Amino acid sequence: MARTLDAGPGPARRAGRALAGGVGRSARAVLRRVRRSTHAGGAGESGLSKLIELHAVNSAGDMLITVALASTVFFSVPTGQARGRVALYLLVTMAPFALLAPVIGPLLDRLQHGRRAAMAASMMARAVLAWTMAGVVATAGLGLYPAALGVLVASKAYGVVRSAVVPRLLPGRTTLVKANSRVTLAGLLATTLAAPLGGGLHAIGPQWPLYGAFVVYMGGALLSMSLPHKVDSARGEAGARLSAAEDPGDADGKPGRKAGLLGVGSSVLHALQANAGLRALSGFLTMFLAFMLREHPLGGLTPAMSLGVAVVAAGVGNGLGTALGSWLKTRAPEVTITAMLVLALSITTVAAGWFGLITVAAVTAVAGISQALSKLSLDALIQRDVPEEVRTSAFARSETALQLSWVLGGGIGILLPLNGSLGMSVAACVVLLAFAISVRGLLGAARRGSSARARVA
Repeated sequence: MARTLDAGPGPARRAGRALAGGVGRSARAVLRRVRRSTHAGGAGESGLSKLIELHAVNSAGDMLITVALASTVFFSVPTGQARGRVALYLLVTMAPFALLAPVIGPLLDRLQHGRRAAMAASMMARAVLAWTMAGVVATAGLGLYPAALGVLVASKAYGVVRSAVVPRLLPGRTTLVKANSRVTLAGLLATTLAAPLGGGLHAIGPQWPLYGAFVVYMGGALLSMSLPHKVDSARGEAGARLSAAEDPGDADGKPGRKAGLLGVGSSVLHALQANAGLRALSGFLTMFLAFMLREHPLGGLTPAMSLGVAVVAAGVGNGLGTALGSWLKTRAPEVTITAMLVLALSITTVAAGWFGLITVAAVTAVAGISQALSKLSLDALIQRDVPEEVRTSAFARSETALQLSWVLGGGIGILLPLNGSLGMSVAACVVLLAFAISVRGLLGAARRGSSARARVA
């Protein structure tokens, strides 16, 4: 290119050099700004910045895979055939994943000395599987589905290890909630940028988003190994059991069970139950509305525009919830989770009675906000209530449980008849169940925490 620019007449040569220089300077300026953002607040010194960048790469690769699969399995065929393909996808990929998910956390929990290698292996496995899927994605043959299962398992394995790594990279004076919020926001931004890139690659050919994912994942594998060595340290850690251990007392102040080495405490368990319900709601809405809006678009819009409204609302809600989680400084995460359950239950109930474009957009936005804020509050509770020596293990187990909840919710969504009011009624029942089994324990834990802080004051 340099020879081409030099070969032209003087003014053209100077203009070409000026343009190339301007593009280069702009790219370097953007890169410096991104680096300053990821390194802010001591993240550069602690190593959290590298995890933020790694998660952005991971999210971009996953989005390219999603674009390739959605374009082939869902958008390229009529609705009836698409529903059969997605049902087959759930059967061949998510059903085995439902069996594998309970062992992912405990298995990865044993890799306390090899977390960097585990994340790199997850990236490399998805790179190989993306290349493999590129050969069969055009026909959506059966060979696509086992590879998609492998990608799903590897992606969830990465998520579990990432949750376990964050506490090891916390900068000074930075809470776990804020650190997770920064990591999540980086992933959301990368997803937003990768989606149109995937669409452009798909316009060239259905296999090209997968080739792009291959390149991204290989870069992620290299970036994984650049994480600080302390990520692999397991000093002072032990295993956590997601069952009730003993608490200082119950909601009435009576002596109760106490959080021991192998337990995570009732406040964390109730928060996990609430989060599982909200994660199941997300999976349900993803699958149900994908088919519902394609078959029965709302507001006089085309199917693609109806789906677009739901997707944008969900994305905005997720981003807003993550940003609020970083901004809010609540001392009672249990109250935040309870408020999110009430909000989600209220809007799904309203949508069941008045199903339309506005209520669907509201439901997806609230689901995004509720899921993001509740997950960040769960992180805060694990940081506050779980002993440091079992905290990493608790993150790994809870992440696995939440991923399985999404799968179960998605399964209900794909099997349900395409009736809007019925679907929103089922969504409300999912949230109501989570509310019924968790809210009393959450509020009781919040009252005990307030009493303890009052005594300290």
